[in-house]
Amino acid sequence: MNSLFRELDRLLEAARREESLRRRLLDTRAAADPMDAFCSLAQSLGYEIYLGDLFAAGQEYSDNQCKSTNGGNPRPYDSFSDTLEFFLAELEQAAPLSE
Repeated sequence: MNSLFRELDRLLEAARREESLRRRLLDTRAAADPMDAFCSLAQSLGYEIYLGDLFAAGQEYSDNQCKSTNGGNPRPYDSFSDTLEFFLAELEQAAPLSE
């Protein structure tokens, strides 16, 4: 799981340096399957970000939230895209980096 977050950090830094990459990553939100579109784009750019890893990270986050709720969470989440949404939200808010 740590390798996923390292790759996401690398991709975030690259996207902060290159506006066209930033826009392409943010545009994956509009795809029919945003997680798959994001992973396909990242992999085409040489980042080892895989759908299963992204899904597992979201599921782990969800599971930890449910466990931390007193008595558990009676309603499971509909999806586990939190990791991707957190990444995209950070990218949206992050100031561009200059070389």
